[in-house]
Formats: sequence, C-alpha cells, structure tokens
Amino acid sequence: MTSEWGEKSTADLMSAYVSKEAGFGVPKEGWRICLAHVFKEKRKPFQAKDVSLSNMWEHIGLGIRYLRWWYKKTQVEKKAPFIDMFHALPLRQIYGAPLGGIGGGTITRGWRGEFCRWQLNPGMYHYKTVMADQFTVCLRRGGQTVYQQVLSVEHPSTLQGWNWGYCGEYAFYHALYPRAWTVYHLPGQNVTLTCRQISPVIPHDYKDSSLPVAVFIWDIENKNDYALEVSIMFTMVNGSGHKDDSTGGHWNEPFHLEKEGKALSGVLLHHCTAVNPYTLCISAREQPDRKVSHQTAFSPSGTCSGLWSDLMTDGRLDSPSGSSPPTQKGEKVAAALAVGCSVPAHGHNDVEFCLAWDMPLITFGSRERKHVRRYTRYFGSKGEASPSLSHYALTHYKEWERRIEEWQSPILQDSSLPSWYKSALFNELYFVADGGTVWTELAEDADVSGGVRSEDGGLPAQPDVIKEYGRFAYLEGQEYRMYNTYDVHFYASFALIMLWPKLALSVQYDIAGSVVQQDLTERLHLMSGMYSPVKTKNVVPHDIGDPDDEPWHRLNAYLIHDTAGWKDLNLKFVLQVYRDFHITQDNQYLKDMWPICQAVMESEIKFDLDGDGLIENSGYADQTYDGWTVTGPSAYCGGLWLASLCVMCKMARLVDTEKTYQHYKDILDRGSAAFDKLLWNGKYYNYDSSGKYHSNSVMSDQCAGHWFLKASAFGDEDYQAFPKEKIQSSLKSIFDLNVMAFAGGQMGAVNGMRPEGVPDRSSVQSDEVWIGVVYGLAATMIHEGMREEGMHTAEGCYRTVWERLGMAFQTPEAYCEKNIYRSLAYMRPLSIWAMQLALNMTQKDQAPTTGDSDEVGT
Repeated sequence: MTSEWGEKSTADLMSAYVSKEAGFGVPKEGWRICLAHVFKEKRKPFQAKDVSLSNMWEHIGLGIRYLRWWYKKTQVEKKAPFIDMFHALPLRQIYGAPLGGIGGGTITRGWRGEFCRWQLNPGMYHYKTVMADQFTVCLRRGGQTVYQQVLSVEHPSTLQGWNWGYCGEYAFYHALYPRAWTVYHLPGQNVTLTCRQISPVIPHDYKDSSLPVAVFIWDIENKNDYALEVSIMFTMVNGSGHKDDSTGGHWNEPFHLEKEGKALSGVLLHHCTAVNPYTLCISAREQPDRKVSHQTAFSPSGTCSGLWSDLMTDGRLDSPSGSSPPTQKGEKVAAALAVGCSVPAHGHNDVEFCLAWDMPLITFGSRERKHVRRYTRYFGSKGEASPSLSHYALTHYKEWERRIEEWQSPILQDSSLPSWYKSALFNELYFVADGGTVWTELAEDADVSGGVRSEDGGLPAQPDVIKEYGRFAYLEGQEYRMYNTYDVHFYASFALIMLWPKLALSVQYDIAGSVVQQDLTERLHLMSGMYSPVKTKNVVPHDIGDPDDEPWHRLNAYLIHDTAGWKDLNLKFVLQVYRDFHITQDNQYLKDMWPICQAVMESEIKFDLDGDGLIENSGYADQTYDGWTVTGPSAYCGGLWLASLCVMCKMARLVDTEKTYQHYKDILDRGSAAFDKLLWNGKYYNYDSSGKYHSNSVMSDQCAGHWFLKASAFGDEDYQAFPKEKIQSSLKSIFDLNVMAFAGGQMGAVNGMRPEGVPDRSSVQSDEVWIGVVYGLAATMIHEGMREEGMHTAEGCYRTVWERLGMAFQTPEAYCEKNIYRSLAYMRPLSIWAMQLALNMTQKDQAPTTGDSDEVGT
C-alpha cells in the first residue's frame, strides 16, 4: 500500500511535465515538482470563526483580553505581536529550499525560481517576491543571439522590456536539502539547463555551516550538432522588497578579488539602513574560458529594456567602473552579473555564481544590545566580508558537496527505506536554518549562569561549549515568534543533538542558566485573566524571548498562559539532559547539569499532593491542548514524570550517591503503581484521571515519556515504569483509532480520538494533527518493533503537507481533516530525526555513543 501511494503522489506533482529531459546530475530521491503544477486544495489558516460555539464560550474572556493586548501592541507600541491571531499567514504554495547556512539569515528561492521569503533581520520575516531577482539565459550562434529568456513563468506588470513567461511545462524543481536543482528544457533550442543551488549546511561542522552564502551551478547541455555561446545573467535588487528599499542612501559597486591564485568579480549592493545594515553580493569566478561582465546599477522600476538589449547585443554586459551614486528617497537600485561560456556540439559546460550577504552585527527589536553573528569569528565583523565570503564559497563548494553526499548517501542508498521518508528526513531540516535562526558569539562580559556559580550548584559564567560554539536560537515557528520554545524544542531537538550536538548542548546550558533566574514582575496572562510572575525560580522558561524584544535577557514572551511554572517543561529538561549525555558521552555536561536537574525535580515533587509518587495536574500546568483542562494525573505529564524519575535514577548512579538514587527510586516505584492504577484501562492509558467526558480519550502522544527512555537506550529491564506489553497495546490502540480510523488512515494521527472511533472535539486543538508529534509517535513505534505502522503513520503527514496541500518548506504545526491549518513553518517537525535515531538503534541494536561522529547523523 505504501509504495503504490508514493508512486501516485509523486507522479501527480510531475504530471504537467512534457519534456523527457532528466537534467544534469539530479538525484533520484527528494521532492520533485513540475513548474506548471497547480495544487488543487487551497487551505485557510485557523481563525476565530473556526472555533466551535462551545469552545468559543469557554474562551470568550481570552478573546476580549487578547483583543485589548493586541490593540495596545500594534496601535500604541507599534510592534508586531508574538502571535498575531488576526493576521495569520495566508498559504502561498510557492516555497523551495532556503539559501544560506545556519544563523546568518536566510533567503528563500521558491520552486518556480522566485526569491520570495526573507529573514535577514534576525527572527523577523518578510514575505515578498522581488520580481527583478532573476536568472536569464542568452544563446548565441555565429555571432548572433538566437534565444534570450527570463527563466521565470511569471508575467509581471513591471520590467516589460524583458522576455517573460517561460513555459513551466518544460521545467521541474527537485529539492534534497541543503541542495536543490531546477531543470529547464529550452523549447525548440535542444538545450537543457540544470541550476543546482548549494547551501553550506553540513552536520558536525561549526564553521562553514554558519556562513551566509549560497552557490548556484548552471550545467548547460547542448544537444545540437553545432556549438553555442551561452550566457547566464543574474539580476538582484539592493534590498528584499521591503519598504526600506526606497528610503534612499543605498549604493552598488563592482569589485574584483584575487586570493590564493583564484580570482572572482561581481557587484556589492550596500543596503544602508539605520538598523542592521547589510551588503548583498553577487559574484562569479574569473576563469580563462569564462567571460564575466556586470552592470553596476539599473532601475528595477521601469521597462529595463536597456539591460536586456545590452545582454542581447553580444551576450555580455557593459561592465562600467566606479560605484553608483546613493539612491534618492523613493528610488530603488539593482545590479546584474553575466557569465558566458562556449558549449560544444553534443557537449556540456557550466558556470558558477555566488550570492552572499553580510550583516555581521545585529540588534533585536529592543535595540538594547548588539550581537555578533557566528561567522564573524572567521570573516570579521566590519561589514566588509562579502567578497571574502564569496571567494571562500566558490572555492569550497565542491568540498561541501562531497561532505553532504557522504552524510546523505547511506540513507539515500538504503533500499529498505521508502522514498518519501528520504525526502522528508532531509527536507524538513530546512527549519534549522530558516527558523528565524540566530547563531551568535558569546559576549566577553556575558554570564549565562543566572548568577549561581558551579560551587553553589549552578553553572560556570561562560561554559566552554558556549564559548567555543556560540549561542543558538530558533523560533517556535515563523508565525509563533518565540525563541527556543522549550516544550516544542523537546521534539525538534533530535535534529540538533544528532547533527550539531554542540549547538544542542549550548541551548541546554542557556536554559539551565535561566532556571535559577526569577522575574517576579506581575503580568496579566490572557487565558486566565490573572496576574502572576513572569518567571519563578527553579522552573524552566517557556521560551527565551521574542526577537522583536531582547532574547536571552527577557524570557517568557508567551503570555497566553501562566508560563511561570509549567510542569512538563522541567521534566522535558531532565529527559533531554540524559538523552544528550547518552549520545555525546560528555561527562562534564552531565556533571554541570546534575544540580540543575535536582533543583527542577525537587520543585516538581511538591505537586505529589497525596504522596503516591505521582504529580497532580491542575488547570494548564499540563497544557497539552489549548482549552483542554487537565485534572489529576494524566498520561502525558504523568508519563514524562515517571520517565524523568527513571533518568534521575540513572544519573544518580553515575554522578551522585546511593542515597540520592534510592530517593528517586522510591518515588518511581510508588509513582509507577499509581500511574498504572489511575490511568491504565486495559488497552491504553486514559488521557487523564478526571472522570470527565474526554478523560478516556486516546491521546496520540501518551507514550512521550517512554519514547525518550527508548531514545536514551533504556532497556526493557530498566526501571519498568512502562511495561512493554502495555506500551505496545497503547501503540496498537493509537494506530487503530488515531491513525487508521481518521481520514481513511492517510493523514497521520489525530491528537485525540474517542474510543468509539470519532475525533475528540472537546478542545480547540484535540482534533488537529500535529506533524511533529506524529513523527515522534512513529519513532516510538519503530523502537517497539512496529516499523511498518510507524512508517505508515508518518507517511500520512508527509503526503498531506508536501504533496497534497503545497506546504513544502513551511510545514505547519497542525492541520485538521478538512479546510484548516495552523502556524506555518513550525519547529516541531524536526522530530523526524527521532525516527532516524530509532532506525539506527533498531538496526544496530544499540544507540550511538560518540558525540560528533558521522554515525550519529546517519
């Protein structure tokens, strides 16, 4: 069933393709789509009108309080809300693999070739297609231009002097992140172009992976009986389509750089804004058989027929010397670079371009502090790095590709893995770079310890891993603008710990340092309408802040719920500490984290109100689905609690005393018995023990605690918190009900399902599918020997998002069975790497035990 499903879905995305050309060096595996494809289903974002009457009545207070807060934020403070419920992103089914490394900003090029999503200012997105940012091809024979075409299917109202409207039926796009290919067959010309884009996103690399660059390689195949002169022109506007493109003061200049016997030339586009100025750079290698030419400045607002004619005359541009004058207010400026080469009859040649951007110093929305991006460690922070970055990229991209292929090949060549999974595994990684990601150097005067030093049970002021590898932060989602949202990072963190473990540990040190901090400022929480402190001591923060404020310095931007003390955050911290230690075998890390783990666990034990070893829940302390209040122990939070006790026992044996071990073991023994008595119903663990209508609903994520134990190589004999037969019975119930009884078994696992086989609609989010939760569920199934069920469950999400709904490179947090999605471009689906870890462990019958080995990533 799975393979037939996959063949049909892939064929549908390519059904409009009329050429037989396969392109140059395009891999078999990945996400492939014809440029003429049109997605039939058009979904809308979740809005207030989608809330049922019963849920609307329950949330009317929230609605009023949010409206007041939203008005003050947007109209008085003139700031963007961290979640804008009135202006959810509309679905644009256009995005492709983002350009750039990790933490230096990203530019997304859509699958039809447009430059259409920009994140140069840290964490703040700008969704604008800049029409003049294009590639154009010019074919010449016998000294005459025989064909000149913008490689775009668009028919814009501007730039009318250019030849638009390339026929998309002759082209396809293929993504296997961090690379992508676009194949253009030129109708009537017997020429095929393959554009390959490469971004330096390389596991276990902490230098090149930080670089804000991308390389475009154009492979040209000439199947004619005669030679051709072929030029590719790259045009770029000085800016991102933002209103500040027209504020004036921007200017361009040509440059030439020769280093280590290799030269390149291009144009620098200096974008001189008052806040976070940057330089864009388009460049190409100078080689004896390549002709590089440029146009320093042209206006992208008129017909631009002069530039078009310049290229058409001789396949080259005029290449004026000197810089352009600064733009006037209301004026925009662009630049062009052309590279030409000869292509023999029935032969092949290629040309190379680099796009780089240099914004070395950044400030967030508060403008209080300057932060220095990671790549400046190697290329300087003076804002003059673009030529050197470009030179480095053009002379190192072949090595990047070798390392990318070395990493990906074992998975791509594994015939036991389905094609959809290979595409999902690598393409979902886009969010590591395009999650509003920032990667900065640790300031010399920074103190991440929260003021409590190692000798007092805290951390070093500057832990070695942060000093050496920097600070890392990514958004909960492009629409949910909070950095390192910890309850979601719990799922997404598998990608980091497996591929960039030093960054995963850096995040953990930052979180650990914030645990001991407190901010007793009272603030209104919109759900309850009550005031409570922003942050209490010995509690993990919900997030480390909003990029429109001052991340790392003002925590808990999320103010819908009282985030001062969510129980599950503490437990998720403890579970990640041990999993990360297990994978990295970093003894210093475990030693540093142990007192923090003890502090947060002791703060949890107070919620064991009746002494049975199981913590109680009330209200939103176990906030799993918005609007679904939990009373008494629950499968989710209770399971995390027992799993945390298991790893505390394990860690106590490693770094503490037998007395400490026995303390946690006694609580675990009592808690396990109470958990089983209160929640096990003979087939699965009830949602909670409240006895309410939804109490016996089947929750797809009920085995989350067990999942982390398996990912940390806990055996069946270790602390029997979750008997194997009960876990497998629960997973079978979830598969039968949440998966196969929902949407024909083809959309993944719904969050909540009633035992009679209908979705639980008692809360706003219980009838949603959370893609990242589904990938974690699939990993749990694989750990438990249910590989076929796990793969089928996850496949439903991939097919829905990537092939049916047109949400490539913007995987949302959630979708419903019909009509609705919520929160595009979300962090949690990075949890698909938990599936790969489960496959590794089941295939080798043991978890990886070394830190930066390639084995962990494959």
